Amino acid sequence: MEISADVSQAASDLLHDLWVAGRRLDQLPAQLRPVTRADGYAIQALIERHSSSPLFGWKIAATSAAGQAHINVDGPLAGRILAERVIGNGGECRLQGNLMRVAELEFAFRMSEDLCPRASPYTVAEVMQRVATLHPAIEMPDSRLAAFERAGAAALIADNACAHDFLLGAACPPLWRSLDLATHEVWGYVGDRPPDQGLAAMPGGSPHRACVAGKRVVAVRGNAASGGNRDDGHLPDSIANQPR
Repeated sequence: MEISADVSQAASDLLHDLWVAGRRLDQLPAQLRPVTRADGYAIQALIERHSSSPLFGWKIAATSAAGQAHINVDGPLAGRILAERVIGNGGECRLQGNLMRVAELEFAFRMSEDLCPRASPYTVAEVMQRVATLHPAIEMPDSRLAAFERAGAAALIADNACAHDFLLGAACPPLWRSLDLATHEVWGYVGDRPPDQGLAAMPGGSPHRACVAGKRVVAVRGNAASGGNRDDGHLPDSIANQPR
């Protein structure tokens, strides 16, 4: 039985109010709790009603086996990036009150055209052909659910796949198309600490495949992955931060 429109709206409104207020619940009330991934996406979709701008883009979470094990889910989760939560290149983001307190270094792909839902899944080559520009990006995720590691996929999807703040860098030179992004070294600097180093390759994947995974999840839900929007392909390492 699919979740009703009234329940979806009530759950969406509650999660949005928690987000704005910077508050959390251990879990959603039983009467508002999604049971399936489809329920979760029905609730998540309504978050766009709280934005005064067109949807900025999509994120993809839990793209690796390690990431999925950490939050106890069985596959990637797609989430919406709202324009109001996007920070410009060189901008500042305060992590005070952020439960997760991590900065995820990512590649963000800006698409040149829509990838509409279809019966057969898109291949890596098909998706990459539709990438207009590549951007360095930093995601600062957070959850409205205090026990997010135990919430389950449906609830985390309803919670917008832990989307929060997103910093988008300038477009990379076209040279990126000739690089092996999976072996690209990434350095993260936090104050005077020694830099954190990582590779863009994830266990069993790459930024390209993370982007494709996001497209497939979005398409399965009946949404077009829109041209001009950003989809983030995750790098492996997060930088733990203290609030300031």
